[in-house]
Amino acid sequence: MTDSRTAPRRSQGAAFGFIAFAGVMMILMGVFHAFMGIVALAENEIYVEGPQYLLEFDVTAWGWIHLIAGVVVVIAGFGVFSGQGWARGVGIAVAALSMLLNFAFIPYYPIWSLLVMAIAVCVIWALADHGPDFPVRDTTRGL
Repeated sequence: MTDSRTAPRRSQGAAFGFIAFAGVMMILMGVFHAFMGIVALAENEIYVEGPQYLLEFDVTAWGWIHLIAGVVVVIAGFGVFSGQGWARGVGIAVAALSMLLNFAFIPYYPIWSLLVMAIAVCVIWALADHGPDFPVRDTTRGL
């Protein structure tokens, strides 16, 4: 009879899939944010036509924010694949922030916002509930 503390910890198929999904989504989200940051830095001014005037915005600061955040999220996504606890925390925080931001965009893009919020819920659930199961580790051999 094996003790539950020394028994190998095995990941179940659904949990393994959701954690892999969370890691891939974090990497994609980070790459997209980095691209948005690069574009904002390359074209650092945007023009918006108002009712009676033309507005000019400098988006250099937002470009740096997106670029740095994108790199952090990509690193955290790879950290999720290697089973790092800090990466799970970053992933949960990024997904929660994404949910809040998309909640504000429901009146403008309702279907897209609800879809992104649903994906964020899946990412949070996978990382919070099944994060330690990934990668599969056999604790009986000290690995």
